Amino acid sequence: MNYAPFACFSERSRGRLFDEPGAVTRTGFQRDRDRIIHSVAFRRLQYKTQVFVYHEGDHYRTRLTHSLEVAQIARSIARVLQVDEDLTEAVALAHDLGHTPFGHAGEDALAACMAEYGGFDHNGHALRLVTSLEKRYAEFDGLNLTWECLEGLVKHNGPLMGAGRPAADIPEAISQYNRRHDLALDTYPSVEAQIAALSDDIAYNNHDIDDGLRAGAISLDQLLALPLVGDIFRSVMDAYPGIEDRRLIHEAVRRLIAAMVNDLLAETRKRLDRLDVQHADDVRHASQPVVAFSDEMIENNQALKTFLFDNLYRHYKVNRMMAKAKRVVRDLFDLLLETPSLMPHGPGERFGEQPPAEIARSVSDYIAGMTDRFAYHEHRRLFELTPPN
Repeated sequence: MNYAPFACFSERSRGRLFDEPGAVTRTGFQRDRDRIIHSVAFRRLQYKTQVFVYHEGDHYRTRLTHSLEVAQIARSIARVLQVDEDLTEAVALAHDLGHTPFGHAGEDALAACMAEYGGFDHNGHALRLVTSLEKRYAEFDGLNLTWECLEGLVKHNGPLMGAGRPAADIPEAISQYNRRHDLALDTYPSVEAQIAALSDDIAYNNHDIDDGLRAGAISLDQLLALPLVGDIFRSVMDAYPGIEDRRLIHEAVRRLIAAMVNDLLAETRKRLDRLDVQHADDVRHASQPVVAFSDEMIENNQALKTFLFDNLYRHYKVNRMMAKAKRVVRDLFDLLLETPSLMPHGPGERFGEQPPAEIARSVSDYIAGMTDRFAYHEHRRLFELTPPN
C-alpha cells in the first residue's frame, strides 16, 4: 500500500521503552495490535458494561464488542486516507482497556473512592495496564508497545498539556509514566489515533441507538424528531413500506454510520489541504485536529448525544443498574482498603507494609480489572453472611 506522507511509518517508529529485535513476519504496529488482542485486559472486556450489564441480555454490546466495532470503522477510514491501518486498529482496540466494571458508573464510584489517593482515570489506568500491570513477558512488565501506540492511547482525545490545560488535570498515572518515557503530551496525536477517537464516537452513538431500541428504553417516534437520524429513518421507511422493525433499525443505523464516515472523510481532506500537512509531525503540531466532522455533523451528533444521555443513559433501568454498581464498587473498595489481605496476592506480597496510597492503588487496580460478573460474585463472597448450601 502507498501511504500518505503524513501517515505513521512503522519503520520510522520512535521505538519501544525496552529495545526488542524486529519480527520477520510483522511490522511493529502489527505486533502492538496482536499484543493487545492477546492481553488479559482485552479478554476481560467481554464482560464489562457498555450501557447494559451483561445479564440484561446476550445481544447488547459489551466493551469488547464495542471495541471490535470501533476497530472495524477506524480501519476502514484509515484505508481510505492511506494511513497505517494496523496502528489505527491497535489504538482503537486499546482505547477502552482501562474501563472499570459497570461502565461509567463504576468509574465514577472508583474515582470518588480514590479522590484522596491520586484519583482514578480510565485512560491512566489503560496506560498502567499496557506498561506495567500486564505481566506476560520474561524481560519486561506490560506489553512494551511502540511510542506511537502509547501516544495514541493517552492522547486520542487531544493534547493533555498547553493551551490553558493545567498540568494538575493530567491523570497521575500518565504524569508518572511521562517522566520516564516522554509522550509529548502537549501535541495532538497521529492521524491514526485521531481516526480511532472519532470512530469511537461513530460506533457508540449509532450502536447505542440499536441497543436502546432493543431494550425498549427509546422509541422510533422519538428518533424521528432528531436531525439527520430522523431523516435517515424516514428515508428507509419510505423506500421499504411495511419493513419489519429489526430490518428498519439495522438499515437506518448502517446508513447513519456511512453518513458520519463520509462526512468525516470530506472534512478531514479539507483540513489536510488547508493545513498543508506533509508529515506525521505536522499533524502533531497543527493548530487544530486534522481528523474531524463538519460543523453541521457536529451539531447533529451533539443533538443525538444529548438525546441518548437524557433518554437512554438516564433511563430508570440504567439508573437502577448504576446505583447498584456504585454500591458494589464502594463496598469492595472500603473493605479491601481496610483489610487488603483479602485480595489475592503472590508469595512475599505484604500489602500492610505499603504506604496507604500504594495500598489504595493496589485495591483500585484489583477492582478496575474486574468484570461485571466477577465484581458481583466477589461482592457476594465477601459480604454474604449466609453459608452456601
